[in-house]
Amino acid sequence: MSFSDEALLDRPIWSALTTSHQHLAEGGPRARRYPVDMTPFADMIDMSAESFAALGDLMSPSQVAALFTPDAVDVPAGFKVVLAESGDQMIGSPADSPLRDAEIVTLGKADVSAMMALTALTKPGPFAARTHELGTFLGIRAGGELVAMTGERMKPGKFVEMTAVCVHPDYRGRGYAQALLAAVARRIEARGEIPFLHVFSNNTSAIALYERQGMRLRRRLHVTALMKLE
Repeated sequence: MSFSDEALLDRPIWSALTTSHQHLAEGGPRARRYPVDMTPFADMIDMSAESFAALGDLMSPSQVAALFTPDAVDVPAGFKVVLAESGDQMIGSPADSPLRDAEIVTLGKADVSAMMALTALTKPGPFAARTHELGTFLGIRAGGELVAMTGERMKPGKFVEMTAVCVHPDYRGRGYAQALLAAVARRIEARGEIPFLHVFSNNTSAIALYERQGMRLRRRLHVTALMKLE
């Protein structure tokens, strides 16, 4: 697997659920999703009425399905759009960024409540009770409190998405996000895999950070969150 296989990233959710995360997929040949207590991500093999029907069969009226697609989604009757934004997909190896005054630790099940509290405060994107099971998550603590973290989420083939890049507002400006991104990327690369990430296109400060660390914009995707109407 090399950068020549980047086409997998055009439909990262579908690619992940039909390759490295196939064992987690709920659904069938037309529509698949992750377990909702991991992430709301879902996708379809195409945008046909039959595929949307299959997606609807996977959802309850209270659930959200979030899609990352190369083209805008033309939503049929029976669904409501609750989010329609653009996201930048960035790829590459973030530069090392050593820390002098903090230690990076591996997070696990015992840290879920702290991880959910930090993501609720900083809002890096969806984070649920089992999101940490999708890959390695690393964090930084201060005074016994989790104040920064980053981890792994979707895995399309040999590409691994870095996610939940967040730092408590009281601890920003110390290089924690850069250090965590680099640490997660080194783990991904040690397995022979390639790191990438997604960021909303209007988050210019985060995009600038990733570019300074050596990542590049690969393409822009449409981020669409749907609910099924009752």
